[in-house]
Amino acid sequence: QVQVVESGGGLVQPGGSLRLSCTASGIFSSIYNMGWFRQTPEKQRELVAKIRSDGETTYGDAVKGRFRISRDKTRKTVYLQMNGLKREDTAAYYCNLDQGTRGNFWGQGTQVTVSS
Repeated sequence: QVQVVESGGGLVQPGGSLRLSCTASGIFSSIYNMGWFRQTPEKQRELVAKIRSDGETTYGDAVKGRFRISRDKTRKTVYLQMNGLKREDTAAYYCNLDQGTRGNFWGQGTQVTVSS
């Protein structure tokens, strides 16, 4: 059974940093993409960052230059380093595992709140 589990959310002041982690289990292929999306009650879920199996990364326009996605393939874990956080980064952050024809899976979400 595939599981995707996020951790690392919390409360941080504007300008601060947080690192989110996401670990996938129950997968047996080395070919998969992972990424982070975020959602608020007012907005649709949007891409934050994703990393392909070949290492290529893509970032949402709102976070370019401030956030960085990385991974540890041996641990099937992806990280999101968030720097220079702004109030508008407040959202529930969801990890996504895309295995193509093998399925697409989401974590339960972790809340990030940027407030003074």
